[in-house]
Amino acid sequence: METKELEFKGMVFNGFLMLFVNLLLTVFTILGIVFSIMLLDSHNGGGWSLGFFILMVFFTIVMWCGHLQLEPNEARVATWFGKYAGTFSQTGFYWINPLYGTKKVSLRARNLDAEPIKVNDKTGNPVMIGLVLVWKLKDTYKALFEVDTQTMASIQGQVGTDMRSVMNALERFVRVQSDAALRQVAGQYAYDDEDNKSHELTLRGGGDEINDQLEEKLNERLALAGIEVVEARINYLAYAPEIAAVMLRRQQASAIITAREKIVEGAVSMVKMALDKLSSEEIVELDDDKKAAMVSNLLVVLCGDDSAQPVVNTGTLNH
Repeated sequence: METKELEFKGMVFNGFLMLFVNLLLTVFTILGIVFSIMLLDSHNGGGWSLGFFILMVFFTIVMWCGHLQLEPNEARVATWFGKYAGTFSQTGFYWINPLYGTKKVSLRARNLDAEPIKVNDKTGNPVMIGLVLVWKLKDTYKALFEVDTQTMASIQGQVGTDMRSVMNALERFVRVQSDAALRQVAGQYAYDDEDNKSHELTLRGGGDEINDQLEEKLNERLALAGIEVVEARINYLAYAPEIAAVMLRRQQASAIITAREKIVEGAVSMVKMALDKLSSEEIVELDDDKKAAMVSNLLVVLCGDDSAQPVVNTGTLNH
């Protein structure tokens, strides 16, 4: 994924060193103001010095605004009067030029457990399908400047500065795009191989292949926002309620038919084996009519068909 993110190259100092400097500057400014007021009261001048230290008050306040603290997997996106100046991601306590505007973002992994949605599969059957995905921010430039996270943020008073509002806006973007990707993937495959003969990839039997395709589609859609999908998988799959009962009966009927086919196949194999053994060992001589009667009796016994009556017909034994 092509990245537009740059490392911040601006002025950076140790936060504790600048904390000490700012404390000294604050004390110096307060003492200067007190001294200037005392000069005014004694009519010994001091007007110019009072004006200077009032300006120092504003300068000191600005200097205090340069402190920032970053925890692991957090970053600050810096702008210089609207122009992107880089992303600062060094963990710890630092001081940067307070004239830089900064926006804090999280680079930590997040979960999204999407509610099941109704989609039509390849055959037109309505199914309920849901997903769970793990995502994280990969490109801070794209996240803040190529997706309108500001107007999507829920807390308008903190737009662009509050990390929670920015990340919530990105999470809504991920939710919408995951819904679209899930519909796209689900519409390409049938829910299940109804005839058990086509051997095509299905939502129910696809497993890792379907999940891999879903992850690929999500990465394509979310690359615009600088988001990387760590893992995506389908965690809920069922027929829609309006056809669930019908499809259940169909599955039960299909299972019964498949079971009977296996029984008949096994019975025919056993009958053939019995006839071959009787013939090879010359235990009994059977003409075509007797073979047919014997086959009928064996099939009835093996297949468990109580409604049919076995035909009694014996062959001639060779002594």
